[in-house]
Parts: sequence; structure tokens; C-alpha cells
Amino acid sequence: MGAFEYRQAEEIRDVFARLGVRYLFIGKSGAIILGYPDTTQDADLFPERSPENGRALVAGLRELGFEITAPQAAEIERGKDFIQLKNGPFDLDLIFAPDGIERFADAWRRRVMVEGFPVCHPDDIIASKEAANRAKDRESLDRLRSFRDYWKRNRRG
Repeated sequence: MGAFEYRQAEEIRDVFARLGVRYLFIGKSGAIILGYPDTTQDADLFPERSPENGRALVAGLRELGFEITAPQAAEIERGKDFIQLKNGPFDLDLIFAPDGIERFADAWRRRVMVEGFPVCHPDDIIASKEAANRAKDRESLDRLRSFRDYWKRNRRG
């Protein structure tokens, strides 16, 4: 698969908004929507963990073209901590329990809305990457912190 595209983010936003799915873009895909100058191979979503949201999420994923099996649907509905989907039009990670963020409700309160996209606050994106402590995350942290500082100085509203 190629790089995740803005058009695909719009498709997620539009389908999930219509179905009432509560989620946040997180990780590098979230940072990119905020203006971070980079690319990513997949979308990272932080969905709210509840059976109702999980059912709406499964319906939305199927509408987007993902081939969700019955076992995958059950994992999504119960909010398994991490689910990687490579059986659709693009790669997608569902992260119900991101490192460094205790509760969805807290991240939801701090979220940033950009053109209808619900995005984790840059502080949460950074906290999650710090807590995950993977080599690829450590390598990008200085750039993400610099972007966050720029973003805070220059955001409107």
C-alpha cells in the first residue's frame, strides 16, 4: 500500500460522522491533519470503547470497504486494545488503549477539530509516542515537539 491520503481521511470523517462513531485521529496521521509536515503509511484511530460505538465502527469500516470478519467485529465491539486492519482500501490501526492516555473521555475533552476531523491534541499525540517508547517514535519526538510549539503559537481560535 502507498501512503495514507487526505481523501481517505475525509472518507473516514464523513462515514463515521453520519454513523455517530466517536473516535479521534491519533499518532502521525493525527499530527498530519494538524499540519505536521510528514507522510504515513496508515491511519491511526483512537475509538471510544463501548459496544454501541464498536457496532457503529464496524458498520462504518464495512461501508469504507474493509472486509471485517465476525471475529474482528467482536474484537472491535469489545474494544480490544489494538487492532491492525490490512484488509481494506488502506491500512488502519484501531487503538482503543493508546500508551500514555488514560481515558478516551480526557482525550476527547482536549481534542482539536480541524475541518470536521476530531484529532487528539498534540500533547496527547506526543505523550502517546513517549509512552510507547518505540525507536521510530523516539526518532520523531523532537520534530513533533517543535511542531507542537509552532502549532500552539500560531493556531487560531
